[in-house]
Amino acid sequence: MESFTHLRKGVTPRRMHADLNGLKDDELGRGGFTGRTASLYRRHDPTAFRAVGPLRPLDVLAGELKPSDATDPHGGPMLLFSNDDCRIYLSRRSHEMPYFARHVDGDLLCFVHQGSGLLETEFGPLPYREGDWVYIPKGCTWRQIPGPGDQTTLLMIEATDEFRVPPPGQLGRHFPFDPSLAVIPEPQPVDDDDRAEYDVRLIHDGGPTTLYYQHNPLDVEGWQGDNFAFTFNIADYNVIMSDSVHLPATVHLFMQATGVYVMNFLPRPAEGVPGTERTPWYHRNVDFDEIAFFHGGSLYGIPMPPGLISHAPQGVHHGAPEKARERARRKFDEFTNVDWKVIAIDTRKRLIPSAEVLANDLGQH
Repeated sequence: MESFTHLRKGVTPRRMHADLNGLKDDELGRGGFTGRTASLYRRHDPTAFRAVGPLRPLDVLAGELKPSDATDPHGGPMLLFSNDDCRIYLSRRSHEMPYFARHVDGDLLCFVHQGSGLLETEFGPLPYREGDWVYIPKGCTWRQIPGPGDQTTLLMIEATDEFRVPPPGQLGRHFPFDPSLAVIPEPQPVDDDDRAEYDVRLIHDGGPTTLYYQHNPLDVEGWQGDNFAFTFNIADYNVIMSDSVHLPATVHLFMQATGVYVMNFLPRPAEGVPGTERTPWYHRNVDFDEIAFFHGGSLYGIPMPPGLISHAPQGVHHGAPEKARERARRKFDEFTNVDWKVIAIDTRKRLIPSAEVLANDLGQH
């Protein structure tokens, strides 16, 4: 029964996620850390297993994947994972798109891992840079122009429901980001050039479909309303933290759609109360699949692998290995900050890895 008073049985530490005295802290929780939970204190590392079958953790490096847009201007992004609520893609575009794109099945939220350039949209031009989130509404026509000699690596999330900013709750206007720092485009119609037709590629399930126009589709002179494209850089995101307990992933929520939750794990002061576990506890988030995209940084002096994409299916234990936790405890007085940059995606429904992801899983080599 869920209540303010939680039960204790057997050997438990006095404080949650602290003073473990050799035990392994394992959380069995519902609702992505917001529902009922049980903290299990084990003798052994619960991630020390060998998996056989489809429900197993996967790790791939973005740099080893070959989306067709990396070499072919007419190519597109590579599908990584999918379910009924979303599709997750990787793009590594090096050349200007010779076509226009329009995602028909849902909103598009893209994270710029590497590169800079320009997105031409119906709302106006949107410059982008490393660390930007780029939001493109469902049905919006756009085109990408990477910077000269630059390759842009995008992690792309297409949700079948619209992405919304989550309610701030008790934080009110101290919510982790100030929406006035979003970059919103000014309308700037694009003139026709000498081409005979302009092709707009409709991205949809069972597609694509191509529409051909005799004029440039980015011909908007002005717009008004509350549905528009924008960018927001992670450097402008305010991290919520506690000095005495490692907070769950849900406090770092950035945007959400039905069944899809996007979070930013960014540099911040480390927990300072002695005995507090600074590393996320072991867990098997039973209601969500979890994707972690490593943008960069380090964790207590250990570099994070840039471009690593990690998938933890719901119900399967995951977390940093015990030796990393022991190191964080030994180095407690040496490091006062967490320097990681990780983008996380949690999905309510199970994600299906693509054939390309399975073929490039680091655990298979």
